[in-house]
Amino acid sequence: MNFNEKLLKLRKEKGLSQEELGMEIQVSRQTVSKWEAGQSYPDFTRLVMLSDFFDMTLDELVKDIDVQEVRDNSLTNEKIDSIYRVSHNVDSILQNETLKGVIKGVMWFMAGSCILICLIAVISLILHLFYPESNMFWRTY
Repeated sequence: MNFNEKLLKLRKEKGLSQEELGMEIQVSRQTVSKWEAGQSYPDFTRLVMLSDFFDMTLDELVKDIDVQEVRDNSLTNEKIDSIYRVSHNVDSILQNETLKGVIKGVMWFMAGSCILICLIAVISLILHLFYPESNMFWRTY
C-alpha cells in the first residue's frame, strides 16, 4: 500500500475530514488532499506528527514508500520553484530596466526637440535681422 492510500485509510478509520486532520498537524486541507492524492509528501516534521497522531512508528507509516520517487519529486519541485523564481526576477529586472530606458529616451528626445526648436527660432531671427526685406525667414502679415 502506498503512503497516500495508507494516509487516506488511517484518516477515514479515525472518522476525520481532511480539514480536521490538517488542523491536528498544522497544515491546510489542501496539503492533506495533495498527500492523499500522491501529488506531494509531508516533510519529516509532519511525518513524525502523523506517526504520533496515528500512534504508529515512522516505519509503519512510511513503509512501502519509494524513497527515490520522493527524492526525485522533491528535486523536481525545487528545480521548478528555483527556475520560476529566477525567471520572475529576470522579468522584473528587465521590465524595470526597460521602463527606465524608455523614460530616459523620451526625456532625451524632448530635450533635443526643445533645443532644436530654440536653435531654429534664433537662426530665423538672426536671418530676419540681416535680411529684413526677405519674407522667406520671417513672415509678417
